Amino acid sequence: MDRAIPQAFRHIEVHPLSTALGAEIEGVDLSRPLTDDVVAEIRRAFLAYLVIFFRRQELAPQNLLDVAARFGEPMAYPQLEGLPGFPLVTLVKKLEQEEINFGGAWHSATSYLECPPKASMLYAVEIPQIGGDTLFANQYMAYETLSAGLKETLAPLVGVNTSTNPVSAVTRVDRMKEVAAELKVLVGEHPVARTHPETGRVALYINHGHTSHFKGWTEQESMPLLRSLFDHQIKSEFTCRLRWQPGTLAVWDNRCTQHYPMNDYHGHRRVMHRVTLAGERPL
Repeated sequence: MDRAIPQAFRHIEVHPLSTALGAEIEGVDLSRPLTDDVVAEIRRAFLAYLVIFFRRQELAPQNLLDVAARFGEPMAYPQLEGLPGFPLVTLVKKLEQEEINFGGAWHSATSYLECPPKASMLYAVEIPQIGGDTLFANQYMAYETLSAGLKETLAPLVGVNTSTNPVSAVTRVDRMKEVAAELKVLVGEHPVARTHPETGRVALYINHGHTSHFKGWTEQESMPLLRSLFDHQIKSEFTCRLRWQPGTLAVWDNRCTQHYPMNDYHGHRRVMHRVTLAGERPL
């Protein structure tokens, strides 16, 4: 995290979770209208900490969309329909009898789109008594800690991201079977070293869940370097861990983070509502 970022906030309370990223925001009731000053401070905390959490919130789907609209443009998830009456709110769940959790791999959300989302919002409706945490990793730090030589190698490279990568495709099987949906084949090509449009910082923008190879390289040629980078991206010193509670809302920046929902609650139910905010073409 950039130590030069000012930590003073007048309208909200900000409590960092780790030195890498993540902060809890207190003093805000998201079910009520937010003033411009509060929204501005939340946005500043979002850019500073990359992922922010709000506890003890009571957010119906419309409340969630209202909050999302203050921070961006909600967009549809490309693979599944949303809730009845709320097509931009996606149900993310794992049931007691299921073994695979939705999105259960390190990834940046839908990086296989031409314009991937800038942010994701996930709201906890029902949480298992134990397990079901989510890990987040700072991709600014992942890039900044690379050697100068490797940065030079990566500078011209473009990552090919696909919705059919088996690592992530298998995690959607239960939900897609439930609604008889077919997997859409989508491919996005994005710079491996991505410049954040708001902060100007460079992040490592590949991920195990969706990146299959480098453009102009074969998958076999790409894999040794990709495997090394995938391992590097999720080093423990780059991460924070969210222990969910019912009523927790997490908002993270897909342009400079990855996340991993842990699958350690077999035999229990986990139900979440997700809203995705539209983003720009990576540069």
